[in-house]
Amino acid sequence: MKILAVLLAFSLAPVLHAETAVEKGTRIAKELELKNEGFVGESSKMEMILIDAYGAKTTRLMDGKTKEVIGDGDKSLSLFLNPQDVKGTKMLTHSHKSDDDDQWLYLPSLRRVKRISSSSKSASFMGSEFSYEDLGSQEVEKYNYKFISEEAMGKDKVWVLERSPVKSSGYSKMKMWISHTYNNPLKIEYYDRKNELLKVAEFKDYKAYKMKNKTLYRASSIDMKNIQTKKESIITWSNRKLGVSFSDKDFAQERLK
Repeated sequence: MKILAVLLAFSLAPVLHAETAVEKGTRIAKELELKNEGFVGESSKMEMILIDAYGAKTTRLMDGKTKEVIGDGDKSLSLFLNPQDVKGTKMLTHSHKSDDDDQWLYLPSLRRVKRISSSSKSASFMGSEFSYEDLGSQEVEKYNYKFISEEAMGKDKVWVLERSPVKSSGYSKMKMWISHTYNNPLKIEYYDRKNELLKVAEFKDYKAYKMKNKTLYRASSIDMKNIQTKKESIITWSNRKLGVSFSDKDFAQERLK
């Protein structure tokens, strides 16, 4: 009878161990990261619309490109094309798995390159509701995850996850609604350091891109609304191409000028 009890205990052990909310959230985040790998490089045209609290709009056009980096965070470069007051401005990001991202802003009016310090990552990017932190690394290693629920959102099913930054951040946490279909968020809520809702981003019009043996999805627009200031910024992508090959020289800091 003792031997039977021991064997029964061993046979039930895997059943009795259920994933914690932290384990499940982390597992889903890592699986999503793998599903989004393999794009090689990306080029696109971008439009950024800034909307103030009274509804007045300002439109900016940009060229964007990104290089996938195996074993580390990706590299990205944005070039402002117009209007005239921001034309020639460049934003360069070298993101990293766990270290702080390296970010630089080239200001043509001053003809100098400004390094974005870690303490400035929560600041507004070019007057928009997107911060430098939003445009930087979203690597799994930089967050702690927790599974909240699985539910329906429109016609899609979503995982609802909560993530909190491991290092210093402008946010205390983010709540994410991640699509089963697109393996990317449909909505993210950003909470400030006082744990109050600050911004809400909605990811819209996902498009499919075939890459060898997998399909990758990218949102064609992100609508970022600041709940506290009532301001809004919308970025839309067009002429997007995946599988584009870039060299590291294309993202070298010394070439910003």
